[in-house]
Amino acid sequence: MAHPQFERSVVYHCAPALVGLKPACLISLSAAEYPDLPRLAAAYSRLLEHRGVRLEVLCRCRRRFLLLVYRPALLERCLFSPRVAGLLEDAGYPAGASCSALLRRLSGRIAADGGFPHELGLFLGYPPEDVVGFMTHGGSGCRLCGEWKVYQDVEGARRQFRKFALCRSALCSRLERGCSLLSLLGAEQRPAA
Repeated sequence: MAHPQFERSVVYHCAPALVGLKPACLISLSAAEYPDLPRLAAAYSRLLEHRGVRLEVLCRCRRRFLLLVYRPALLERCLFSPRVAGLLEDAGYPAGASCSALLRRLSGRIAADGGFPHELGLFLGYPPEDVVGFMTHGGSGCRLCGEWKVYQDVEGARRQFRKFALCRSALCSRLERGCSLLSLLGAEQRPAA
């Protein structure tokens, strides 16, 4: 059985990660609408893994699920860069930990705090200088607000935001014309309900 509403939500909110423009995107989904989300996400993840995409429930927080859609290879490259690895270590993440261990730690922090730790931006591929700027200025005083709050490279961020918007528009348009999430990424069949 198809899950068109789930696919629309994932494509709209996570298009940049689906095509590799970002290492990851996070989406919040209603537990009432998707009571079976962990099973559904696991089924889609199995079918998309050979395309380099994974779906992982980070947290069931109150009445919502937080679903991370990510490209493991891109996420590892991002998290293991010296600058990001240092920032994660400063935030209490274990040095030299695997990507899955870092994700488990992030999931635990979200569940324990009931909110979004600042370092979440590093997992989503935000520039480290903008994550640091957000932490330093408490979210105020940014030079541009779009997919994230920009404190440094405004023109570079504008270019990225445009790419993300074009990507989202193109994928959503194909979905509206009858493509499924799996066919958009070259996978063959939809998971059973």
